[in-house]
Amino acid sequence: MSDFDNVTTPPPPVSAPAPAEQRTMALVAHLLGIFTWFLGPLIIWLINKDDSSKSFVTDQAKEALNFQITITIAMLICIVLTIVIIGGLLAPIVGLLNVIFCIIAAVKANNGEAYRYPFALRLIK
Repeated sequence: MSDFDNVTTPPPPVSAPAPAEQRTMALVAHLLGIFTWFLGPLIIWLINKDDSSKSFVTDQAKEALNFQITITIAMLICIVLTIVIIGGLLAPIVGLLNVIFCIIAAVKANNGEAYRYPFALRLIK
């Protein structure tokens, strides 16, 4: 078994479907990442992290926050790489991936499914 067999953290076990209010907040957490980078998911996570009845919102906000931190790091690398021109080519691709994955995650969260971004660094546990 190699170290790369399980690169992503599995979603929490689902015992019952998340209530509509929690699904909406999870959707908002993912979509705010497009417009506010990590600030929107961070605020939603900080508001809901201590409430055990909102575990779905907490999990999805944490996932969105981790992804936005990953996107921020990628954009910083693109800024550094503009010195050799390639950063200017990579930055729009990173931005487009951010929009695409955030929309996919928002749709899944609205359906009550716990979504895991494919290449997010899990910095917030």
